[in-house]
Amino acid sequence: MTAKRISPKWINSLKKDEIFVFGSNLSGFHGGGAASLAMQWGAVWGKGVGLQGQTYAIPTMFGIVEEIKPYTDEFMDFARTHPELKFLVTEIGCGIAGFSPDEIAPLFRPVIDNNIGNIYLPESFYRFF
Repeated sequence: MTAKRISPKWINSLKKDEIFVFGSNLSGFHGGGAASLAMQWGAVWGKGVGLQGQTYAIPTMFGIVEEIKPYTDEFMDFARTHPELKFLVTEIGCGIAGFSPDEIAPLFRPVIDNNIGNIYLPESFYRFF
């Protein structure tokens, strides 16, 4: 396994090149959890997917994990094409959406397998790789 790149447990500020990656809903109603925090860094009310200011929204409010996968894949592709940015992934889907790290972490396995060096994952995800 490559070196662990761990996102901070609590993110209170961002450097100019850092992106706060949070779980959202498709409607972009960023009313609670990390999504609410993301509003201070440019998350856009009504936009539930993609880059917004210094944030990146990944929809997680689905009934099954498999519905999240296309969005995590899209995110990882985006990160690969933006090596100048550092993506700090929160425990997406593990709060209001009701999933657990063992369900969500495998979606990010390509970060490890493909050594995507600018994506930092929650420490809780690493025990499932």
